[in-house]
Amino acid sequence: MNTMKHQLGDVEPLAKPLGVNLAPTPLINRVGYQTWTDENLFVESNHNDIRYYTSRWDALCPYIDVSEDMLERAPKPFIVYALPPDCAFGVPINDQYGMVDTQSEEFWNEPRRARKFREYDKLFKRFTHTEDVISGSSLTVEDIYDMGGEHFATCEIDAREVAGFVDYIQTLDVLLLKVSDPAGELVLTEVAIILPDYNQLYGSFCQWNRAYKNRSPGMYACLLASRWARKNGLRYYNLGPVGDYNYKSLFVTTLEPIYSLALTDPEHPLALDPTSPLHTDFKVEHWNKIYRTAK
Repeated sequence: MNTMKHQLGDVEPLAKPLGVNLAPTPLINRVGYQTWTDENLFVESNHNDIRYYTSRWDALCPYIDVSEDMLERAPKPFIVYALPPDCAFGVPINDQYGMVDTQSEEFWNEPRRARKFREYDKLFKRFTHTEDVISGSSLTVEDIYDMGGEHFATCEIDAREVAGFVDYIQTLDVLLLKVSDPAGELVLTEVAIILPDYNQLYGSFCQWNRAYKNRSPGMYACLLASRWARKNGLRYYNLGPVGDYNYKSLFVTTLEPIYSLALTDPEHPLALDPTSPLHTDFKVEHWNKIYRTAK
């Protein structure tokens, strides 16, 4: 395990030119794969016109690290989803990660699954696909928008969350899968983070051309990613949360708890709304519970 990953609260000041009288610069805080300042830590969310806050890594990143300092400085209500399974923070919520055991022969040979995979291969028989591993540090926000801008707009993913993704992958490699039709038209782009510490590939987003909907491009992307993980010795392909995505059941072999935390005033309007994420995702007794076990 990379011990640096779980270092909490390292702080590094932004450089400024010598001899120039500038206003105090913000501090860049580091935790896990992430960096943040007081200004860019959070993203506003709304539920029934009630404002609350999530982190800038929420939409596209797995295993979000936190520190006590971060939690103290974040505006409230503050919800952090998907904390590392091997850290001290967070409680299990009412959703799970769907994992594909890519090294399992049973996964590949189960009759229904094998039949569906053959169908996808037939549908894309004359199509071509490419597989590229790219250093995350070489990718910019503009690059990520080129790969997934339509998807981000459809899913209402905030620009700050895209910037959070670019921040997260600075020390990681990213798998880029592309599929094109026989005329060279781009059909899908799958972007996944390679996580050697967790022996897995995490599917961050897939943008696909709606003109090819009848070919199930999203399912084919999952198949290609699972095959790539198997070929490259990664045990799991992580499909992300499964609660609202029944289609993922074709691939899922293992469910992993998602650890998260919610910090809120119990009398805040979000806490009083029974349809809010504080209620649908968490048990009330887990609000404001920072650690999995008593500290």
